[in-house]
Amino acid sequence: MRLTPPTVTRPDPVPGSALDLLSGDAQTFVEKVWASRVHVHHADPDQLVGLLSLDDADTLLTSSAIRTPSIRLAKDGDVLPESSYTRGATLAGKPLTGLVDSRKALALFADGATIVFQGLHRYWPPITRLIAELELELGHPCQANAYLTPPGAQGFAVHSDSHDVFVFQTAGSKQWQVHGPDCVQDIRLDPGLSMYLPTGTPHAARAQDTVSLHVTVGINQLTWRGLVQRSLAGIAAGVPDEHLPAGYLDDPRELAEELAGRLEALAEQVRGLDATAAVEAEVRRFLTSRSPRLAGGLRDVLATDTINDTTRLRRRPGHPCVLLDRGDRIDVLLGDRSLDVPAWLRSALDEVRARRELGPGDLAEHLDPQSRLVLCRRLVREGLLEVVT
Repeated sequence: MRLTPPTVTRPDPVPGSALDLLSGDAQTFVEKVWASRVHVHHADPDQLVGLLSLDDADTLLTSSAIRTPSIRLAKDGDVLPESSYTRGATLAGKPLTGLVDSRKALALFADGATIVFQGLHRYWPPITRLIAELELELGHPCQANAYLTPPGAQGFAVHSDSHDVFVFQTAGSKQWQVHGPDCVQDIRLDPGLSMYLPTGTPHAARAQDTVSLHVTVGINQLTWRGLVQRSLAGIAAGVPDEHLPAGYLDDPRELAEELAGRLEALAEQVRGLDATAAVEAEVRRFLTSRSPRLAGGLRDVLATDTINDTTRLRRRPGHPCVLLDRGDRIDVLLGDRSLDVPAWLRSALDEVRARRELGPGDLAEHLDPQSRLVLCRRLVREGLLEVVT
């Protein structure tokens, strides 16, 4: 099979790329910063604030019927019990639990509690788009939480995360203590500033004189150990799960000789592994396990049957289109799924991958009128393309 690298489309609200926005320069970040050191970037405040403003946080808290675990509260390093800020209700005669009681939550906030919006990438569209693109640029799963902290309060004591993070400020300011090998850095984040912390960097943050709102993007990094383990899983599964010989404690040398023989046989199998196939399997695993991101999908479904040669279509932001050749078939990896299509569509799909926007008529060089309409309508239904309105 032949692996075609993904092309990254850019969400409209974020010029350039998500990684450019958060780091300043994606290429420099990947080559010189990634997984190695703390990095602070002065971005355009309007772009970062536009991802989650204080008014947006107010809407989520007071007007969206948000439920746990999408929200939690913490004060002085301790997570508060859900019962202190939630209530029950009914919907269509069925009980609902964990609904946020905004009156209780606001009272706790006024008393110094930090409100944490968890898994923000799952329900707040601007953050969903940012995370979708960042995942494609980094090749690592990402998530996002937001922290709304009262003036002068500190939600959590000094701690380290088991994953890399980007943090960016969208309201107020927060003073960060970032602990390095030899010193402690005091870094003040104001709206428009973002900061990258590699895995394991000890840190704590305290709001200043006004309310603070910041977003933390967690990068759940994939590692070499994980890739090697997944690559060897098939070989390890082939080792017979049989009893060790009885009595080996009296003469461990015999067991050692047997183990040496088995390890040598496994080493021979490892030497025969196809690294390219293992990487393709890793790409397939990642690019078929992302969450569906189909904003505007209802409109597209309703418009699908009316698509003609002049209909303008564009790549949906944050959606990959990776092609894996399998003889006379092609697997098209779309992020949350894969499509199995005939190999003769390869040139048309390459054209789709190369363009941000196109119409079915732009595929005339590759497909007849009926075939290109069928392909484009299917790609709209599958979520790769959206109808431009």
